[in-house]
Amino acid sequence: MSSPEIASLSWGHMKVKGCSASYKDCKVWPGGSRAWDWRETGTDHYPGVQPADLEEVLRKGVQTLVIGRGMSEALQVPPSTVDYVKKQGVDVRVFQTEQAVKEYNALAGQGAKVGGVFHSTC
Repeated sequence: MSSPEIASLSWGHMKVKGCSASYKDCKVWPGGSRAWDWRETGTDHYPGVQPADLEEVLRKGVQTLVIGRGMSEALQVPPSTVDYVKKQGVDVRVFQTEQAVKEYNALAGQGAKVGGVFHSTC
């Protein structure tokens, strides 16, 4: 299965190719996507992305994980979270969300097994 392209991104709104839903924040992986609901893990801008936020995507067998920190990079990504992903044998890349989407789409376009979590506001 291939990783779906992120078709559009604007403040508070993301569309994934092949999916009728639109997302505020989303998770994507080879063959699928869904809303990223921070309430599921108690995530907030600080301390930021937790390993529990990433488990679902990591379980899909991705080789690279891209994290979008928001348009103004308000969402933190603790070093412990980055280390956790690396210990799973997965390359992790953290960017401002517009740059993260470009990186993700480039990798997906090359056929990479890439997943991502993206925050589309602050």
